[in-house]
Amino acid sequence: MHSLAGQVFLLQLAVVMLLVAAALVALVVQAQRDVMADARHRTLAVAQTFANSPGIVAALNSADPTAELQPHVEAARKATGVDAVIVYGLNGITLANSDPRQIGKRVIGPYAAAANGKPFTSTFKGSLGLSVVSAVPVKNPAGSVIAIVSVPVTVERVQHRVNSQLPVLLGGAASALVLAAGGSALVGRRLRRQTHGLGPTEMARMYEHHDAVLHAVREGVLIVGGDGRLLLANDEARRLLDLPADAERRHITDLGLDEGLAELLASDRAATDEVCLAADRLLAVSKRLTAPHGPAGSVVTLRDTTELRVLTGRAEVAGERLQSLYDAGLRIGTSLDVKHTAEELAEVAVIRFADIVTVDLLEPVLRGEEISGAPDGIGELRSTAVAGLDAGHPLHPVRELIRLLPAQPVSTAMTEGRPVLVADLSASDVRPPEQPDSARRILDDGIHSLLVVPLRARGVVLGVVIFWRATGSPSFEDEDISFAEELAARAAVCIDNACRYTREHDMAVTLQRSLLPRALPRQSALEVAYRYLPAEAGVGGDWFDVIPLSGTRVALVVGDVVGHGLHAAATMGRLRTAVHNFASLDMPVEELLGRLDELVAQIDAEEVTAVEHGQGVVTGATCQYAVYDPTSGQLVIATAGHPGPAVVQPDGTVDFPQLPVSPPLGLGAGLPVETTELTVPDDSRLVLYTDGLIEDRTRDLDVGLEALRDALRGPARTPEATCAAVMEAMLSDRPRDDIALLVARTRRLGPDQVAEWEVPRDPAAVAPVRTACARRLAEWGLERVGFTAELILSELITNAIRYGAEPIAVRLLRTEPMGSPDAGTLILEVADGSSTSPHLRRAKLTDEGGRGLFLVARFSERWGTRYTATGKVIWAEQSLRNDATPEADDLGELLLDQWDDTAL
Repeated sequence: MHSLAGQVFLLQLAVVMLLVAAALVALVVQAQRDVMADARHRTLAVAQTFANSPGIVAALNSADPTAELQPHVEAARKATGVDAVIVYGLNGITLANSDPRQIGKRVIGPYAAAANGKPFTSTFKGSLGLSVVSAVPVKNPAGSVIAIVSVPVTVERVQHRVNSQLPVLLGGAASALVLAAGGSALVGRRLRRQTHGLGPTEMARMYEHHDAVLHAVREGVLIVGGDGRLLLANDEARRLLDLPADAERRHITDLGLDEGLAELLASDRAATDEVCLAADRLLAVSKRLTAPHGPAGSVVTLRDTTELRVLTGRAEVAGERLQSLYDAGLRIGTSLDVKHTAEELAEVAVIRFADIVTVDLLEPVLRGEEISGAPDGIGELRSTAVAGLDAGHPLHPVRELIRLLPAQPVSTAMTEGRPVLVADLSASDVRPPEQPDSARRILDDGIHSLLVVPLRARGVVLGVVIFWRATGSPSFEDEDISFAEELAARAAVCIDNACRYTREHDMAVTLQRSLLPRALPRQSALEVAYRYLPAEAGVGGDWFDVIPLSGTRVALVVGDVVGHGLHAAATMGRLRTAVHNFASLDMPVEELLGRLDELVAQIDAEEVTAVEHGQGVVTGATCQYAVYDPTSGQLVIATAGHPGPAVVQPDGTVDFPQLPVSPPLGLGAGLPVETTELTVPDDSRLVLYTDGLIEDRTRDLDVGLEALRDALRGPARTPEATCAAVMEAMLSDRPRDDIALLVARTRRLGPDQVAEWEVPRDPAAVAPVRTACARRLAEWGLERVGFTAELILSELITNAIRYGAEPIAVRLLRTEPMGSPDAGTLILEVADGSSTSPHLRRAKLTDEGGRGLFLVARFSERWGTRYTATGKVIWAEQSLRNDATPEADDLGELLLDQWDDTAL
């Protein structure tokens, strides 16, 4: 109610109520007047009608006028609705009356006029109460008054008629009031919307402020309607645009404004400090659209910036330089490559600052070496990057060695570590930093100014960046030096980071390659090929290994250490060494990974302690370990947080066996490792890899596995060809993680390469078994090693019978190496059900035995013990080269010469 709309609503409602009340009173008064007038007219009409009715004179002249007139009187009253019809004589005696009780009584009333022959109507209070009475004389044919007819109507009856009309009048008044109130409410609502709920005082104050702002503000203000017509312009806008007096309500294009300014004002686009010309003024125009918060249109502000033209130009230059520095921060240092970083610096600077940019660096910086020489002792730079030049330019080409000349800008900048500005090369006594014979060519090509800025990082000068300007560009000024120094400082930090990364990367690569296998070991079970690719971002901890085991078995290992750099490479070397040591003990697959898990947990504990002292990082690793037995084609494999292998069948189909995956190394918490046993057909390919091969930021794991399946699927290929195909299909342009790939094609030992015998636990069984072995060696054409083989078997079988437990078995294996001139290996194995392990010891001079294992160790290349689920196997290997078997004649001398005999 404090708003203007509320006050107007109340005023309208009060006025309507007064009008309705006045109209209602007027209608009631008028109704009463009309009813009274109707009563007069009706009573007079009834009286005249009755007085002039036929037969009334005869009835009056009859012997009994009352009897003649009384029925007619009552009928007339009922028919006309009056209160009574009275006939009385001139003497005032009632002759007939609607009320029979009044007959014969004298009538009191103003009837003199009627008696004189004139009708009249009057209001008086009689026996019926306050009434309206009309009296009419009854005349005989002679014209004499012989009687009077009086007809009264009570005022009460008249008022009853008026009261019966009051509900209608009141209902009409109420309806009018409701309609008027609703109309007032609608008008008030619209007014509230138009005035935004403001009161009169607020609206007056707003108008005053609006008028004061429009006339006092130093900026021009325009309000333009949605149809492009000018709705309002303040005094400053009229002055700036030189608008005519009748500018308002005219279209913007009809005001004689500059074409660009008129187009902006008439368009439906917003603008912020857009510079436009208006006659000889330079205006900064800001435009905001009023929709959707108001009617379609726009509000425009104008500022005169004519006096700021020079400052605007300088601000644009400063803005361009700030943009250049911003671009430099985004574009310089996107890779950790020294040469690429130098090229990025040249490309950024040549866009807005110089026509030509050259970057020359020291040789140690390009090689990633630590700079130890003093700046004054540097005499050579290597041209690393050039931007902004066409073919045939006179400057040094990229990769050319530049010899510094004394007292030249580059030498001065390098020695003193400060920028050197040569504003005009043609007028300067200092020659450009090029060979003397090329100085004239530089000037001839239009190059007239240069600025040399040293690249410094950590207090060491890495090289220089030279900015050149040619014809069409102004010479360098002192104001340009700060920008060039800032640009060079940012680039120097990036170049120094790239140099240090190159140095660390080279060290990590060298360390890792020294820790990875340099060549695959000789073995006859698998044909193996591999690929290793370090990540572009840095060397990681991926590794692989092929470890020959006893009994022609081969272990395949792949692993991945979390992280990159020297720490990851060193940790990888520790784990690879540990795997070699555990494998040399012929540990089962699950036990080996369990021991490796304990080792990694110990390493992690050491690293946590180092982190608490501000050193090192916590290590994590995954590993997959598989052992292939060519005698049975069985593959025993276990994985600790590592992707499972792929098996390519001889027909080219690819399978990814579902393996139970144990937690990554260091997280097993002493839990047992689950293994899987697979029977692999001959000529299958086993593919082991690290996650860098299948995972990439552009694809998920499932897509990577499917791509690997497609790369492996197809006809039989050699492991080398398989590696090449997989790397070509899977390798991304910039691998973010190391990739290790190991492909092994399986070979099975044929029945003619294996011989087995069951041996009863009886010393007499040694000779028959030895004889059978000798026959099999003869069948294999190995008679030349028969004596030593029989000797080794005799010792091993005798020890098994004497100290072991049943069952006892003997197996001979003959291997033929692949792709090697080596004649192969003869493997002798004796298995028994005991878990006791033989060992060498020094035999005393008085000992009768204890020298058997010495003979085994002396006449075999390798020997050892491995444990199985049912006992142990003692094995020995003999090389089949001609020069690897000792002569039997030397056996006696050999035994006699040994004073430190060994016993079991």
